Amino acid sequence: MSNRTDSHRAFIERLVIAVIVVGIAFLLWNLRALFMLAFGAVLVAFILNLIALPIRERLGVPAPLALVAAVLIVLAVLGTAVWTFGAQIAGQAQALRELIPGAWQAMQARLEAWGLGSAVRDASASMTARGSVLSNIGNLAVTVGNGLVDTLLVIVGGIYLAAQPALYRTGLIKLVPKRGRALATDALDASGRALRLWLLGRLVSMGVVGLLTWLGLSLIGVPSALALGLLAALLEFVPFLGPLLSAVPAVLLAFADSPEKALWTILLFVAIQQFEGNLLEPLVQQRAVELPPALLLFALVAGGLVFGVAGVILAAPFTVVLFVMVKRLYVQEALDTETPLPGDKA
Repeated sequence: MSNRTDSHRAFIERLVIAVIVVGIAFLLWNLRALFMLAFGAVLVAFILNLIALPIRERLGVPAPLALVAAVLIVLAVLGTAVWTFGAQIAGQAQALRELIPGAWQAMQARLEAWGLGSAVRDASASMTARGSVLSNIGNLAVTVGNGLVDTLLVIVGGIYLAAQPALYRTGLIKLVPKRGRALATDALDASGRALRLWLLGRLVSMGVVGLLTWLGLSLIGVPSALALGLLAALLEFVPFLGPLLSAVPAVLLAFADSPEKALWTILLFVAIQQFEGNLLEPLVQQRAVELPPALLLFALVAGGLVFGVAGVILAAPFTVVLFVMVKRLYVQEALDTETPLPGDKA
């Protein structure tokens, strides 16, 4: 009788544990968007600490004042950019918004002359049939509003994390059993080094791509070249998808002028991406993080499917952290296999 009671009790305990695990998994799945926002805040904190670190070490400034200086530097850079290029970019962005509908109509007219107008009309009809214009505008407004709120949350959360990084780091390490805390600390350090190198590499690529796009479009004669160059620089943060999205408005505006200009614009974007992929990226990756392209591509798709737009934007840095964690905790520790980690040679 005692054995049967013990077996029933053990069964009930296992059942309760299973229910708790399933409940936690269900809760985490429903909070996945919040998890990605938290990672975005960590990324913001990481950037602020990168700026504050040389101020704190070289000038001997206390950590809180160094963080304030880092925030002020970011605001000053943004303010200077707005002061210098703001009026021009705003004017070109307004012109871009006004030109795109006309460019779309001009492209439809050209396709109509080539006998492709019916296919374009059918595609447009299928897109508008999915919802009314007012409802689409309302959904867009809600999406933009939610995006602004999420962005504000990420920035404020990043500042709080940057103000006391040791507090949150220590709390995270304490969640690991004592025997694994040294390993967890080492893995966090390795992922931090990799993320720093990846961010520096991305900033270089974004700057070069934006500059080349601006100069190339100006030479071709595409309207709003500066705004399109800034758009290309910002979207370069998202691998694969970003360059394609940045090319769409430029090609559309060029096509409204002439098919030849559109062809030159396409060749420009292809040439810039070839230059980045074959020359710039190998040079940057010598001091940055080299991720397998297939891994990055599938991570981008998975981030979009699981986390939505935020997952697409943050897929690359999240993959960098996960990539280093797997190499350090699984390949090196669990499998006892030598493998280099990003930043080991830095």
